Amino acid sequence: MNRLDVTEKIIFTKVSKGIKWSDVADKVGLSKEWVTAGCLGQMTFDATQAKVIGKIFGLTAEEIKWLQVVPYKGSLPTQVPTDPLIYRWYEIVSVYGSTIKELIHEEFGDGIMSAIDFSMDIVRQSDPKGDRVNVVLSGKFLPYKQY
Repeated sequence: MNRLDVTEKIIFTKVSKGIKWSDVADKVGLSKEWVTAGCLGQMTFDATQAKVIGKIFGLTAEEIKWLQVVPYKGSLPTQVPTDPLIYRWYEIVSVYGSTIKELIHEEFGDGIMSAIDFSMDIVRQSDPKGDRVNVVLSGKFLPYKQY
């Protein structure tokens, strides 16, 4: 057994029982974005959170322990994503990455936006021309230090 096995069981149970990520997040007490990332194997749950997840998805004690192991993050199956939705994000970074970098550096200086001290919010935005996906990414700015 490994973390991927637990992730696959969670996804199987979600689909077979019709569970919504937002409902799981409500029971855990955190955002749907973070809890979904955790259930997909990208975040580490603490013992209390792991027990809640375990109850929802019918996990064994061993599987609950795997939820508490620090995962190998960024584990897409290919270097360039092939899933159309994930590929569009890759495309956004390919096209706008240099612009994002330039504007962050102009505003904040030489540094990076943290993906650790970070939050994300994904909401549906009604629009008469077709609903829109509104994604807000918020990361702490970390300047490079001189030494």
